[in-house]
Amino acid sequence: MKDIFGKALLDYQNNNYSEDIITWTNISDEDELPLPYLFRTYKDMPKLEQHALQLAKGHILDVGCGAGSHSLYLQEKGFNVKAIDISQGAVKVAQERGVNNVSQTAILDVTETFDTILLLMNGTGIFQQLSQVATYLKHLKSLLNPNGQILIDSSDISYMYEDDDGGLWIDTNANYFGELDYFLSYKGEEEQPMKWLYLDFDTLKTACDTLGLHCDLVMEGVHFDYLARIF
Repeated sequence: MKDIFGKALLDYQNNNYSEDIITWTNISDEDELPLPYLFRTYKDMPKLEQHALQLAKGHILDVGCGAGSHSLYLQEKGFNVKAIDISQGAVKVAQERGVNNVSQTAILDVTETFDTILLLMNGTGIFQQLSQVATYLKHLKSLLNPNGQILIDSSDISYMYEDDDGGLWIDTNANYFGELDYFLSYKGEEEQPMKWLYLDFDTLKTACDTLGLHCDLVMEGVHFDYLARIF
């Protein structure tokens, strides 16, 4: 990984902001990811994210913390937060912004236990593929204290496969429709493509049921997105 995402965050943090990140997938065209959005305060977050932060309690793990916006808000509320990200640049930015406990760590390498685990901004993305959902959920379950919870969001992207008549052109012989190849570029440099998973709620709930986890639909967003609570 070239950590282009981290480089972009560092540029913004160091007042070298001149352009935004460009993203695209194997089923969608290029789109801009504005760097200021990754540094947003609570009042500028979507209601779904705000609600997740209000539900957070106890010792909290912020997975894929990015620039640390969620962690900073929770710290200010007095919570004990551990933030992790696989991007070295993101970790450096989060530290510079004041996140007290942040490290470059993959979720599958975490062994500490928590009362709340946050996976926001399409938290199911880190599962990568449908075949790995059970592996990640089992590990997340092992990190929960008694009465602990996982707050995770994603989207049902089946709408992206609709034709002009409202029908779906999903190939039933292909992989799960939410498995995407995700591409990113910044200042003309492209990151190595990665697998990124959008998981509809029913599929997430079925996976949780299989592992003896409860999965509740907490809130639906304005564009096929949702927040779930797993416990």
